[in-house]
Amino acid sequence: MQSKHVQRRRTRQTAQAAAASALALTALALTTLPLTALPPAAPAAVAQDAGAAVGGERLGRPAVQIAPLAGAPALPATLTGRSWLVADATTGEVLAARDAHLPLPPASTLKMLFADTVLPKFDRALEHQVTPAELAGLGAGSSLVGVKENLPYRVEDLWRGVFLSSGNDAVHVLAHMNGGVQRTVTEMQARAQALQARDTKVVTPDGYDMDGQVSSAYDLTLFARAGLRNADFRSYCSTRTARFPGGLDKLTGQRTSFDIANTDRLLGKYPGLIGVKNGYTTNAGATFTGAAERDGRTLLVTVMHPEAQGKVYDEAASLLDWGFAAAGKVQPVGQLAEDTAAPAGGASSAAAPQAATDLPAWAQPPLGGPSNDPGLTPAVWTGAALAGALALWAAARTVARRRAAAAAAPSSTTAIGATAVGGRTGPRLSRRLRARLHSVRRR
Repeated sequence: MQSKHVQRRRTRQTAQAAAASALALTALALTTLPLTALPPAAPAAVAQDAGAAVGGERLGRPAVQIAPLAGAPALPATLTGRSWLVADATTGEVLAARDAHLPLPPASTLKMLFADTVLPKFDRALEHQVTPAELAGLGAGSSLVGVKENLPYRVEDLWRGVFLSSGNDAVHVLAHMNGGVQRTVTEMQARAQALQARDTKVVTPDGYDMDGQVSSAYDLTLFARAGLRNADFRSYCSTRTARFPGGLDKLTGQRTSFDIANTDRLLGKYPGLIGVKNGYTTNAGATFTGAAERDGRTLLVTVMHPEAQGKVYDEAASLLDWGFAAAGKVQPVGQLAEDTAAPAGGASSAAAPQAATDLPAWAQPPLGGPSNDPGLTPAVWTGAALAGALALWAAARTVARRRAAAAAAPSSTTAIGATAVGGRTGPRLSRRLRARLHSVRRR
């Protein structure tokens, strides 16, 4: 009896050691996979300070940053914006900036991120019946285009309401079409992260003043650059006037319409201006991001919270003038980060009046590169690892059973030697492989 008990205990120990060795061997196999087969690590949050600022160390510094060469024009003397930035849209080079990463309330310029996130999802010709619930919860004093409940609107009309009139009512309708305000806020935050806009905290999709909702001159410039790569975005933000659907005429029962005009005061006045978006609230003050083309060159400018509301346009225009005059006469002080996500698809891209290839070269979506090829997906390599571990474990159990049978027969006592999977070599191999795995993780 004692002999059989000892044999059963040794058999269990053999199986346990074999399973441990199998798992260790599988782990070792995973460490030898090519790096492209491993899942990418989640990006670490980058603090916006001079040592780790997105776009370059100088953009994390306070005050004005500029690196003039011989013959460079002087910056405009009357710049009062708490934060501003001017950059080359094609190269992404930041030509000059002041407190580029300073978090400030963005007001309606945050609608650029809303459009970056939601605009590609819906065909511009789609009609949507507006419900009363979709117009509920608008902030007091919100800018409105005049969307009426229980009436149909085409998606393209709603987007004109967003870009021209900065209509929070149009934003809320589109957000509900997208699954709700909170879902849209979550997607906007994810889109900001993909654009490497790490100063931005989204609380509401329309930019209405809310505690904790901030962005920066750097981030708003990223939103504009990404948005202008979408033909519909570019078309809407450059539209000066449009007809917007109204209510029903009480006498005729026919649908009325009315004119709306773009509230961007530089559009149509500053030579070569493309758009993009302006904003104002009591808390945020005035904010503005614009893009302009001249002599084959496109510049982006953002100005946040100048001393007076009207100065935001004057200061943006003067920075654009300076940027065009400074071509080849200044060194960049930073760089606009690139979109880390694949170009957005969706119904809107298929229904766009202008193909992406018809856009200027700088505005075309970036081509996918090696970073878009993740190799084996996490599900594939995890499944392979588990399958390998199970196969080795099953083999170890088979060996253990055979050893138990051999131990019961007098003529089979030497069936398996000390170097078998269940012998002393198994635990020693496990310890050795665990040490190797630990050293790999620390590299």
